[in-house]
Amino acid sequence: MTSSSAAAEPTFAPERAPHPTLPIQVAGGAIVVLMVSLFSSKYLLDALITFEWPVVVYVALLGAIGYGPSLIWARYATNRWGSGRFFRDVGLQPELSDLGWGPVVWLAAIGTQIVVGAIVLGLGVPLENNTDGISELTDDRTYVISIIITAVIAAPFVEEIVFRGLVMRGLRSRLPVIPTIALQAVLFGVAHVDPVRGTGNIGLVLVLSGVGAAFGGGAYLLRRIGPTIVAHAIFNGAVLVLVLTNAQEWLQNNS
Repeated sequence: MTSSSAAAEPTFAPERAPHPTLPIQVAGGAIVVLMVSLFSSKYLLDALITFEWPVVVYVALLGAIGYGPSLIWARYATNRWGSGRFFRDVGLQPELSDLGWGPVVWLAAIGTQIVVGAIVLGLGVPLENNTDGISELTDDRTYVISIIITAVIAAPFVEEIVFRGLVMRGLRSRLPVIPTIALQAVLFGVAHVDPVRGTGNIGLVLVLSGVGAAFGGGAYLLRRIGPTIVAHAIFNGAVLVLVLTNAQEWLQNNS
């Protein structure tokens, strides 16, 4: 074979690198820490509400107690069981393209939410949203700013590190792709359970599990969580806009 014929042979793109994994105990610890801290923050809020502190103080406490321990666990787990390079171990390697992929993943999440929501409502499954009470405090500008920071910055950042960074990579070390994405999605939905909503949590968990599946699919295909952080922020931000402008209530009354 001559050199000219060899040069004419087709070339193929290299195979995509396998999805990074972490030991299963990283996933288990991440779920336990997040669940305990989230529930603890809610019960602590009930205990402290009698002091009648400014609303922003309670929002700050909820954010610190609800999400702080997860970041501590993430750092500890990646140091002990990962490479010690935190951002690499959780898939947080930001690229400019995240700003383009983020809206794509968000649209996939919206589509999944609509489909699952329609099925839930069609089957008569109890469903309540997790934004009740927010619109009642819109006159407090400090509260509005703090809740936006929590929902659009803190929650997407921490929850994506936990579910699509630690949990998904931990599950992937033991499970095939589809079960991994499905299980982390269900855990994501369960993490948003609020005992106050009672049976309304059933529909909420199902709908948010659909959203978690879309985020999980995006994180798996792109091998990083930057796009899902962007998508999660857009998702929460859009919901807040609907709630704070009372557009959500108008849509419900006219649907």
